Amino acid sequence: TYITAHTLRAHNMQSPPDSSDDRSGEFFRLGSRIGEYGILAGSASTELAERTATALGIHLIPAKVSRFADGEIGVKVLENVREKNVFVVQSMAPPVNDNLMELLLLIDALRRASCKNIYAVIPYYGYARQDRKTQPRVPISAALVAKIIEGVGVHAVIAVDLHCGQIQGFFERPVDNLYGSVVIKDYFLQPEFRVPNLVVVSPDAGGAERADKFRSYLV
Repeated sequence: TYITAHTLRAHNMQSPPDSSDDRSGEFFRLGSRIGEYGILAGSASTELAERTATALGIHLIPAKVSRFADGEIGVKVLENVREKNVFVVQSMAPPVNDNLMELLLLIDALRRASCKNIYAVIPYYGYARQDRKTQPRVPISAALVAKIIEGVGVHAVIAVDLHCGQIQGFFERPVDNLYGSVVIKDYFLQPEFRVPNLVVVSPDAGGAERADKFRSYLV
């Protein structure tokens, strides 16, 4: 919640309202127009959406997510969102495919309801580790997911700690990649955690840059 809310406020303060760069400061130039914005929670990120809405003072838009007898997902936005800017908060945590499909359906429902702009807030981006061809005849799944999300009409994407920075290049739309280390470092910088010979380890090559950045905070 801290990462989401405070980073968004930073965008608001740093971006001039008349910026000529359409990709700069797209998010959260709220000012006195906060009523034009809303947050919609997917079932995978309900608590995060609620706490972010409270922290920013933005209305939480109600929605219903249901299941049909054959396992299909059904969604319905429960209030008028015409000409509103809506942030859909939905992680692609397990079950990845169900949560991805729910995100797509929520975005499509908003688009068909004449929503002005739709922003996908994805705390965990599924399929991110499949961001390159490691052997013949395999897909680049992270790029495919990006195309699918864009295809349903999303205006921009906010993610947290993408597995690899190149995933931002899979989107034609603007992408903001927020870093959890900005918050986590304060925890490890407390005196009781200042231990000698501390080692920061990346689980794979894709996370090496993030691990090195985190290490730089601790030295």
